[in-house]
Amino acid sequence: MNLADISTKEIMPGYHGKMVHGETLTWAFWEVEKDAVVPEHHHIHEQIMHVLEGEFEFSLDGKTQTYLPGDVVVIPSNTPHGGKALTPCRLMDVFSPVREEYR
Repeated sequence: MNLADISTKEIMPGYHGKMVHGETLTWAFWEVEKDAVVPEHHHIHEQIMHVLEGEFEFSLDGKTQTYLPGDVVVIPSNTPHGGKALTPCRLMDVFSPVREEYR
């Protein structure tokens, strides 16, 4: 499989993702438009976010920080979080278990 061959899905406005699904996890590669917002939410999935490019403002359990390329955030299951792209961004997320709604 090559990432270039995977179709992009706009999961929410401004968040364009390519998804790779294993048996117990989902690996997401995001191209995020400047000013695109993911509202605060929570889910059963454990999530790890990695900023590849850009500046991403992210709130986790009530604390807000700006994350830059190379930064990694571990998001425990059922913990409130949300964010906004301050610039165009490339992000990578890993979710466990699989995000069935992203198939």
